[in-house]
Amino acid sequence: MKFKFVITGSNLSLELVEKIAHNPSIITIASQALSRIKSGRAVVEKIVKQNRTVYGITTGFGRFAEVRISLNEIDQLQENLIKSHATGVGQVFQPHQVRAIMLLQTNQLAKGASGVRPIVVQQLLGLINNDIIPLVPRQGSVGASGDLSPLAHIGLVMIGRGQAFYKGKIVSGAAALKKAGMKPLILKAKEGLAITNGTEVMTAIGILNLLEAERLCKMSDIAGAMSLEALRGTNVAFDAEIQKLRPHRGQGGSADNLRRLMTGSQIRRSHKECLKVQDAYSLRCMPQVHGATKGALQHIRQVLETELNSVTDNPLVIVNKGQVLSGGNFHGQPVALAMDYLGIATAELADISERRISRLLDVSLSGLPGFLTQHGGLNSGLMIVQNTAASLVSENKVLAHPSSVDSIPTSANQEDHVSMGTIGARKAGQICDNVRYVLACELLCASQGLEFHKPLKPGKGVNAAYQAIRARVKSFKYDREFYRDIEEINDLIGANTILHAVESNIGKLK
Repeated sequence: MKFKFVITGSNLSLELVEKIAHNPSIITIASQALSRIKSGRAVVEKIVKQNRTVYGITTGFGRFAEVRISLNEIDQLQENLIKSHATGVGQVFQPHQVRAIMLLQTNQLAKGASGVRPIVVQQLLGLINNDIIPLVPRQGSVGASGDLSPLAHIGLVMIGRGQAFYKGKIVSGAAALKKAGMKPLILKAKEGLAITNGTEVMTAIGILNLLEAERLCKMSDIAGAMSLEALRGTNVAFDAEIQKLRPHRGQGGSADNLRRLMTGSQIRRSHKECLKVQDAYSLRCMPQVHGATKGALQHIRQVLETELNSVTDNPLVIVNKGQVLSGGNFHGQPVALAMDYLGIATAELADISERRISRLLDVSLSGLPGFLTQHGGLNSGLMIVQNTAASLVSENKVLAHPSSVDSIPTSANQEDHVSMGTIGARKAGQICDNVRYVLACELLCASQGLEFHKPLKPGKGVNAAYQAIRARVKSFKYDREFYRDIEEINDLIGANTILHAVESNIGKLK
């Protein structure tokens, strides 16, 4: 059964966006939102009737803002905008990403400040509800004036042009609408501009990135705890009293997770009285490093929650004053900075994970067989798994360079400062993918490390993660194609299988 949701323009949450993105849904518009939309449209139609000069309604766009458009051409102006601005290139966004983008477009229009007719919102809802997914190229947005090019590709399908995924096939926009029993939208004044103007692409991708990054933080605690158990480390550094003396956001939560993950560890009890009093930073400082990332993500969550239920169109209809005002809400700088921050903060999870992998594999540091094989020489064990992790970590260092520090003037210098926020969002998504693979590498190594401590068992939470991995990836004695193991564990992380197994045993992680 499809998920059903009534959109009001202010009731979306980040989690709802992700749920609707991944699950074909039936979305309807609330009656109060329809009333706002109609009121906003009445202001636009009054301007047209009075033949007033207002940007984007009776004028051209960008540098052509000074060109007056005659009344008999204002509808054609909007169609021309969609056609001319659809200039994206390269690979297309995934279907769940496009669903999220269209949902955010609908939410923005439901505010009533864009001046469109209700039929425009209904057309977007028709695409979502019939699972018509416009082909939207990933490259081509500079992040101001909003995400013009990718949003124009959605607009193409709305008017019966462009291409779309429909029932597993790529078809023309016109064919997709026809098969779904829909008609092409005929645009009226202001509507093409309202469809293309806004930060919905960078924001939608940013929301999906954030929720993935939050889960990766929890997985980092799980992987780190498993590595510490395999390395016979101490949990003293995670004591709550230490965290209270430096109460940064996230640090205490990570320390609490690590303590709970290792509760009841037989491995820990077996070496409790050993002379080793503290571990290397990559183990001892997990609360500080993982926690700092969690703190960064809390800030990013606040930015995206604000942006999600904002209006980033231009110009904007101020209904209670009967005005249409030009502003700069389309500028993606808040999201651009947040996406760069997300990329930098999340990349650190892989940085420290790779260092733990190195310790697990190094016989001089681990107290375990070299490269976690008892038959070294003839067998290389997990030697090259570190190479993969190191490669991904170094790739992330390149990807983490901020996009927002760059700006190239466009539109004959009318749009002379842009955010590059969509590039930042795309890069942050790739960083998250790379981090997930690095954590898969660590879990492969750490779970193998635990084999050498049997029959002693790790803590309850670590053991739950270990069992979830062993259900798909067995331990090894001799070399095999380890890329298959990495992919299996990566899939387990992506499907939240390991996280759910842990949380069902020790409760929700922070």
